[in-house]
Amino acid sequence: MTRSHIIIALDFESAEAARELVSKLGDAVSFYKVGMELYASAGMEFVRELIGSGKRVFLDMKFYDIGETVKRAVAQVAMSGVTFCTVHGSKAVMRAAIDGRGDSSLKLLAVTVLTSFDQNDLADLGYPCSVSELVDLRVTKAMEAGVDGLVCSPLEVAAVRGIAGPKAILVTPGVRSAGEGKGDQKRVATPAEAMRNGANYLVIGRQVTRAKDPRAEVRRICEEIATVSQ
Repeated sequence: MTRSHIIIALDFESAEAARELVSKLGDAVSFYKVGMELYASAGMEFVRELIGSGKRVFLDMKFYDIGETVKRAVAQVAMSGVTFCTVHGSKAVMRAAIDGRGDSSLKLLAVTVLTSFDQNDLADLGYPCSVSELVDLRVTKAMEAGVDGLVCSPLEVAAVRGIAGPKAILVTPGVRSAGEGKGDQKRVATPAEAMRNGANYLVIGRQVTRAKDPRAEVRRICEEIATVSQ
């Protein structure tokens, strides 16, 4: 089903607000992203609550620290039943994360370049290359390290698929239906465009979480995705 491709971002300041949306969406959504804001408020307790209710969880913490710290943190995540977890695209970090997850079913995703970044942001950070060049480099390094997939902009997903190959899991934030505002994202595309170019999962936030009828908005996105296979 097309809804299986959708991950709803629970970008809320409290577990109560997140629970309210999950309740409204019911069986329309089975996969949720928990990022830093909600994690700082509700922690792993809420993550386990979601998993216990039959939902899949994408824990988007973008782990980046010394190897031993990353290894031990990922080991804790792996024991919780989380489906996806993000790590920084540093070779040492990715290898530590792989060691930490052991033989669990946890899938590790390396972050390429944030969808809120453009060329000016890279220049500000001191990178002498283009966004696409940095993405290509990080994809290559991620595949060499042995992670399961990547988080990338929908604008670069076709190129990432070409480098990463058919088995890599590609998750794309920065996805908006036509006519929806970009918010703080700069490199965006529609759900149909992202899927057509090789994405496996779409992370959707405000388009659904701030909609008057979240379930109807999910149906709308599913209808857009369905056109890709027609």
